[in-house]
Amino acid sequence: MPRLALIAAFLLSLGTYVAAPRPVPAPTRGVPVIACFGDSITAGYGVAPGQAYPDDLQTDLDHRGYHYKIVNAGVSGNTTKDGVDRLIEVLRLHPAIVIVEFGGNDGLRGIPIADTRRNLSTIVSTLLQAGSKVILAGITLPPNYGADYIEQFDETYRLVAARFRVPLLPELYAHVYAVPGAIQDDGIHPTAKGAQLVADNFLTLLLPLLHK
Repeated sequence: MPRLALIAAFLLSLGTYVAAPRPVPAPTRGVPVIACFGDSITAGYGVAPGQAYPDDLQTDLDHRGYHYKIVNAGVSGNTTKDGVDRLIEVLRLHPAIVIVEFGGNDGLRGIPIADTRRNLSTIVSTLLQAGSKVILAGITLPPNYGADYIEQFDETYRLVAARFRVPLLPELYAHVYAVPGAIQDDGIHPTAKGAQLVADNFLTLLLPLLHK
């Protein structure tokens, strides 16, 4: 079976799995918060604690002399609807910036494109109205989901980013699959090495939004 077909089969087998939500820390006084808000890719599924991409972003910012607190608000198995339902958790942090990483589970479950677009729009617009800056992350699907569905799915991120004028990372796995050892054996989640590459992809969009 081709690798991408294996990926799809594996992810569909996880379709009903939802990790227990991690407690979202209270905001740190005097230090602006960057919330990484998403699903298993953000949560760090399959890697040791401290090896998810938000942890790498924190290290990168610390080394560059930026004083921000990265909060990992990822929950494995989440769809965009789950993201809408969890918005209150993130809003309580009063984040300066939110990285929004949802949609992969919507696509793999065949959720109607219109629903995904509406949910992403709700997430982004609510965060912007609360005063947060937003970075939107996109992801694509295995080719066996059909060219038409994938084209509409990919277009979702471009449309939402353009509508709300927020920075877009069209493919958060850009350059990741090409690096040996960057993806776990399941074929979809990043290893510790891959998480650092994902963090590097986000860093390009994040740095222009920061202040020292």
